[in-house]
Amino acid sequence: MATIGTRKKDHIDIVLKKNVSHGKKTSGLEDVTVKGFEDVELNYSTLPEMDLDEVNLSTTFLKKKFSAPVFVSGMVGGIERAKGINKRVARALQNLELGMGVGSQRAMIKNPKTRNTYDVRDVAPDIFVSGNVGVAQLKEYDIDVLENMVADIGADALAIHVNAAQEAVQPEGDVDFSGLIKEINRVSKKLSKPVYVKEVGHGFSLDVAKKLAKTSIKAIDVQGVGGTSWTAIEGFRGNPEIAKTYWNFGIPTAVSVYACRKAFKGQIIASGGIRNGLDIVKGIILGADLGGLASPIIKADARGGTTAVEKELEKIIHEIKIGCYLLGCKNIKQLKKKKPVIVGKTRDWIEQV
Repeated sequence: MATIGTRKKDHIDIVLKKNVSHGKKTSGLEDVTVKGFEDVELNYSTLPEMDLDEVNLSTTFLKKKFSAPVFVSGMVGGIERAKGINKRVARALQNLELGMGVGSQRAMIKNPKTRNTYDVRDVAPDIFVSGNVGVAQLKEYDIDVLENMVADIGADALAIHVNAAQEAVQPEGDVDFSGLIKEINRVSKKLSKPVYVKEVGHGFSLDVAKKLAKTSIKAIDVQGVGGTSWTAIEGFRGNPEIAKTYWNFGIPTAVSVYACRKAFKGQIIASGGIRNGLDIVKGIILGADLGGLASPIIKADARGGTTAVEKELEKIIHEIKIGCYLLGCKNIKQLKKKKPVIVGKTRDWIEQV
């Protein structure tokens, strides 16, 4: 059985070297048709009656200010290689006034010496940072353990990652998911910092969102089908045939955002296949507060560190600004009031939500 450190190294290598996207590749390009945003059309305001420079993208998430509705989802931690990735990404986010999560801190609980692979406060003292723990491990930890885990890296919140599909395919997966709504409620009630839940690429249904709405969590990060498939990643680590069967399993991001907004009054992050600013614009119109991404950021870091990450995020931010302008919106509040035109398979799915 692989150690946590070996598993984390495998995950980074697979994301960077393999095609683990939902959907198929065509002519070497990702042809992702399952995240749902391709079925979300927007009414173009042909005469926006405003200047592009009037668009203000500033917003808040869990009471923390963001210069734009962009969040870098938790990716790595627990091994020396992760330390450099987290710090380089955090430097870019500090410069751009955005926020990030760190990877699962289970390794840090087991081995406190790995703390510095998660801590980014020396390079990013001002940004929103969330800690991270797996839902399947909640039964193991008292609140004091989680409080210390979050405090040790100066985090503003705790993300609980929910990943039944990944764990079911993972060779060393934790597959006892019984009683975990109760555990989520326990932690979200007692922890001093805000708690939110996030999937890892397979989305949340309306039924689950309704259950989560009865807990004390403050946000949901949908991480739906459309981006990186964690069943695919685990398939490269040991169960390729089973992983192939469940490669595209789950709920498309657009549908998951719609379902969560229907059931949940807290904040929502649209993530799972977010590859540009227009995806984020569509996610916000469907009911999200931020757009989250991970794979494009870790790949940008591999290309050129902080500079490449900052350039990638600046492009996405500019695309959001253009999207707002083309819809005649001067800010995120106005954007949220826009109505989408939903067609195709996504409309069919939403009609049954």
